[in-house]
Amino acid sequence: MQRPHVQEAQVIAAPKQRGGASATFAELLKRVKAEGLLDLDPRYYIGRLALNTTLILLGFAAFFALGDSWWQLAVALWMGLCGGQSAFMWHDAGHKAMFRSKKAASAIGYFHANLVNGVSFGWWVNHHNRHHSNPNHLDMDPDIGRRTAIFDIKQYPTRRGTQKFVVRYQSVLFFVLLVLESFKMLKTAILSIAQGKTKRPVLETFLLVARAAIYLTLVFTVLSPVLAVAFILVQQAVLGVYFGMIFAPNHKGMAIRDGDEETLDWLERQVLTSRNIRPSLLIDFLYGGLNYQVEHHLFPAMPQKNLARARELTREYCAERGVPYHEVGFWASYREVASFLHEVSAPVRRGDVEEQIRRNAGRAA
Repeated sequence: MQRPHVQEAQVIAAPKQRGGASATFAELLKRVKAEGLLDLDPRYYIGRLALNTTLILLGFAAFFALGDSWWQLAVALWMGLCGGQSAFMWHDAGHKAMFRSKKAASAIGYFHANLVNGVSFGWWVNHHNRHHSNPNHLDMDPDIGRRTAIFDIKQYPTRRGTQKFVVRYQSVLFFVLLVLESFKMLKTAILSIAQGKTKRPVLETFLLVARAAIYLTLVFTVLSPVLAVAFILVQQAVLGVYFGMIFAPNHKGMAIRDGDEETLDWLERQVLTSRNIRPSLLIDFLYGGLNYQVEHHLFPAMPQKNLARARELTREYCAERGVPYHEVGFWASYREVASFLHEVSAPVRRGDVEEQIRRNAGRAA
């Protein structure tokens, strides 16, 4: 079923129970468990880890073979993509979708987040768990709270200085600024450790420092200074854009939640706020299974390889219960995100922000 048009910027606020659309999650969970889709499969992830390691080693081999050559920028692009693939490993480890052993999962998480990508695994797990509990909630979803872009016009008065310029043209600048996402994640990692927001600050600090030392030593030893800087900028920009292209279509432009929503059950909370990207072998690989965003949010601990079958069961169940299930193609997903961001920021360009906020408040009342 199709969701309301993206430019309506639909807001869910303390909805009442609505027959089929407020269906219990228990029956769907029963069907999923009956097929063993929540059972862990360590062998699958050992294969994925081996593949990721091979991809990174190929990058290192090319790096040392090319030496001080501007062809290294192609290697930088490759390593940026490898970092994105590595992120899927810390993501699934953080969701306990890999191994029963907590120590093994944590080791994978810290290695791939802190050492490979310069992201605080401890910060990310806490941040991501809160996002899963309250997706697209204006006040409770940290993925909304940490963005300069706005997802409801009432957020605009809190923006200052250049942030207001970004919001005005956010349908374009949201994507442009993704080149800084990797640097932003590193800054967040450093601040979260310094502010005592991680459980293992010594370990995380050691891994981040080791990463910086290895990374900078290699690029400035093998490459000339100018090329070394260019390599870092390209690799980090590609990684940031890859991060952003993975997370942007998951929820942006879907129903926004606001206020007290205790009556919104788990099924609705996850399905109405999530968007799938139509699967294929290439899409599944590029998105690490996160193109099955609806199913991932319903079953966060489900191994990646089982999400395709869970999609079939979930689509069938939502159709039975009258719950809107939204799935589009690759390009359509980004068009919807851009259209939504453009529509939300329209009052800024028109100069009637206060009037729009009052109108929205009146409708909510």
